Amino acid sequence: MAELATIARPYAEALFKACPGDLEGTAGWLDQLASVAGSPQLLEFAANPKVPPEQVFELIAGLSKQPLPDAGKNFLRAVIDNGRLVALPEVALQFRALCNARSGAADAVIYSAFPIDDAALKDVGAALERRFARKLTTRVELDPSLIGGIRAVVGDEVLDTSVKARLEQMKAALTA
Repeated sequence: MAELATIARPYAEALFKACPGDLEGTAGWLDQLASVAGSPQLLEFAANPKVPPEQVFELIAGLSKQPLPDAGKNFLRAVIDNGRLVALPEVALQFRALCNARSGAADAVIYSAFPIDDAALKDVGAALERRFARKLTTRVELDPSLIGGIRAVVGDEVLDTSVKARLEQMKAALTA
């Protein structure tokens, strides 16, 4: 949604400029806040005009896995006070993109039908780094519909070696 991206950009840029010494730490607590703020029930609670902003802040800060640093608390208060809680997941994505641009890396999402152990993930990550010719930060998401194999998404590039994709190619070839 372009509107959320437009709203999120200034927040991500300001946070990026405010925390240049600890970008990884900032990305960690920002990702936690984004995952909490992505909950439809929480957004509904926060949108209730009878709920004061301080109560929303306390709820979100309490749901965070680790205590927020002062910068995180200030950032969360600003987001809540300005009514931009819905944009928090997009802020986290744009912040991560700014961090990646600075380090010359990219995020890679690896979809797999089965869990991937650490050794195999390291091998897959190295192969994908060679394929995409850049440093990658990988994360795995399970997608049983793939049947087998993996589907790697790096930015707008997709490498699909899944069984599902091969079956679709065979289907297209047979029906053509």
